[in-house]
Amino acid sequence: MSKQYRDVTILLTRPAAQSFSFAQEVIRAIGDVSVVISPLMAPNYLIPQIPSVDFAAVIFVSVAAIEAAKRIASAEVRLPQLAYCVGDRTAEAARLAGFQSISAGGDARDLLAMIVAQKPTGPLLFLRGRDSSGDIEGVLNSAKIETISAVCYEQIPQPFTDKAAKILHEMQPVIVPLFSGRSAVIFQTQLLDIAATAPVWAATLSPAITLVLNIKTIVRTQTADHPDGASMIVAMKALLMLGTAT
Repeated sequence: MSKQYRDVTILLTRPAAQSFSFAQEVIRAIGDVSVVISPLMAPNYLIPQIPSVDFAAVIFVSVAAIEAAKRIASAEVRLPQLAYCVGDRTAEAARLAGFQSISAGGDARDLLAMIVAQKPTGPLLFLRGRDSSGDIEGVLNSAKIETISAVCYEQIPQPFTDKAAKILHEMQPVIVPLFSGRSAVIFQTQLLDIAATAPVWAATLSPAITLVLNIKTIVRTQTADHPDGASMIVAMKALLMLGTAT
């Protein structure tokens, strides 16, 4: 790792468990780089009222929903064993939680295409966050695939940790991977709240997230080629290379 890379800090803002896991992937892929974890959101889990229906499968678009599903099951609510998952990481978490998981290997569009192609014969249960983006339930119902959604968690915004605020008040670049539009909005709001001075280089999971970024503190952006963690690391590497070349 070059000396210039060591002048850059990577700030991870996903919920704690996901950030710790992603940090290990970043260090393996990039090497000797400073990583700071400061979750922007913390989950508050809910036990929703779920209809007594013989569901064919459950839909997961986040690891938080899988944790919520485990809590729902412990409250003696029967959930289907088959799980349609948005990506590989979510599918692995579902498998570890005891589900028979199928990964769409991408984003919500890939998930919807996979479910439509699978042609499930029974109703589906979509366990989601309160601020879930997109309209998975609506799209599937329009495709004549009965889908019922239940809000099983909400993400509560969190302030920057003292360590994160400190690096954002310095003058060295900070790389931040942003995985959702909501996290991008919260991140920008908090940058303004603390009057951050560090130049921020943002790696984003999709072009829609990149469009959310509109404050001068964010001086560079790089959009991942594919909506997964590996592509985000490639985007972060591109930012590092661009930064050390200028």
